[in-house]
Amino acid sequence: MSLGIPRRRFLQTLGGASAVGALKAAEGTNVTLAPNTNSVSVSTNKAGVGGQFINLNELIEPVRAKGKVPALAAGLIVDGKLTGFGAVGIRKGGSPVPVKGSDLWHLGSCTKAMTATVIAMQVEKRKMQWEMTIPDALPDLKEEMNVSMRDVTLRQLLNHRSGLGTHPDAKDWDLAWTQRGTPTEQRLSFIRAVLAREPEVTPGTKYIYSNQNYAIAGAMLERILNQSWENLMRELLFNPLGMTMSGFGVPGTMGQIDQPWGHKWRNGKLEPMQQDNPPAIGPGGIVHSSIFDFTRFALLHLQGARGIPRLLKAETFSILHTPPEGQTYAMGWMRQDRTWANGWTLTHNGTNTLNFAVMWLAPKINFAAVAATNIGGDNGEQTCDDAMQALIKKYAPHNS
Repeated sequence: MSLGIPRRRFLQTLGGASAVGALKAAEGTNVTLAPNTNSVSVSTNKAGVGGQFINLNELIEPVRAKGKVPALAAGLIVDGKLTGFGAVGIRKGGSPVPVKGSDLWHLGSCTKAMTATVIAMQVEKRKMQWEMTIPDALPDLKEEMNVSMRDVTLRQLLNHRSGLGTHPDAKDWDLAWTQRGTPTEQRLSFIRAVLAREPEVTPGTKYIYSNQNYAIAGAMLERILNQSWENLMRELLFNPLGMTMSGFGVPGTMGQIDQPWGHKWRNGKLEPMQQDNPPAIGPGGIVHSSIFDFTRFALLHLQGARGIPRLLKAETFSILHTPPEGQTYAMGWMRQDRTWANGWTLTHNGTNTLNFAVMWLAPKINFAAVAATNIGGDNGEQTCDDAMQALIKKYAPHNS
């Protein structure tokens, strides 16, 4: 299960060809290699894109090698513009097939900020409300629902204050893995079981990170708009942002080495695997994207954090980015002050235990970076954090 929250030490104290592939995958982009082979020339009318993209491969390859991960990708935003990309390593342990810049990376719980963004659009349209309760959207579940859960609001779900525990009951989790039907049907069946149980704590009294919260919020969204969460993500978020290389679940074709495989260490050996969390918790953690698309999403929220309205009003971004009093988690984002950022930051990471991804946004210095690798565990987390450290040290404005 993806938790997406541990923070590594440096972030608390820190005062060629594959890149072309990623850019060609971007909608409306004309790409040519610049005379300096360490950069890529880009011309496009998309927001926040233009000029030359830096090829980050030389910077991140030593990080990948040190971390002993199969592959590593990174994206960079400087001065509010998409600035650099890189992808190095191999798609599958034991195979020589290299990753490409257009390859897809599993983002795990970085999905949560995406789900919250689409829900916020519906709040602006007055189709949903932050203070609406679960039965307001799913009245047919009310009688089966534990009485303690009936007044839980959409805001509490997205802020992880519903009272639900981090891990679902074992029987409910087994159901999530074994049930059949459409993803929407699977989600509804799963949350029906979850909501029938007593919450771990009184709703609204404590922050407890839980994928179940976003599964419920996603089901509420689906019911109100009468569309699947997957279709809504494509229609309302991916397409407007030009995220043409994004989808759900395991990247690529099962059994083929056409995209990065996930990995874990088993008995001292690297084991490639093509698995993901069940669709039931999709809104909490099953999006995959190219590194270019992942960076595009980070750019949207960097701009929003700086008061620039795009897809959402500035005040709505502020709601998404502001935690309840006494906690650091907002709606899909951890908000923390960092010296290197000259103030507050927004961050989230994600893992399905076989992959790892992370994003950091520093609104005060108009800077952001993302990284992803095709291995989970401490190995994946440390390597992504080391990639962030390298990008911050070299490219964050205060270091220039």
